[in-house]
Amino acid sequence: MVIDLRKWREGKYTEKLEYWMRVQKKNRIYELGSLPPFLLVFAGDVEGVEHRWNQHGLGGDNLEGLCRDLHPGPVSLLHWSGKGKPWLRLNSKRPCPLDALWAPYDLYRHPTLFCDS
Repeated sequence: MVIDLRKWREGKYTEKLEYWMRVQKKNRIYELGSLPPFLLVFAGDVEGVEHRWNQHGLGGDNLEGLCRDLHPGPVSLLHWSGKGKPWLRLNSKRPCPLDALWAPYDLYRHPTLFCDS
């Protein structure tokens, strides 16, 4: 997600998102994660980005044990959207091939990676 912070502040988007989050907390109006409040606030007033910026869906197909491949060409961001998270699959010993790309950043497996000493 790329945001023009000046326009974000002028449009009071934080307040608008928080409104829908309060509605969700009280009435449970949607089931999906963090995307619905953004859809409600921006109502389609968004621009698409090239796939190379966001390889999404890497965790979406694993509900049935399916794994996705990367799309052709360069990729800037790997996004395990969906319920098939790499840390869960690695821990359950049922990883998808691309989960190995995430493994070096697992703080539980490499606690010294981000320590201050």
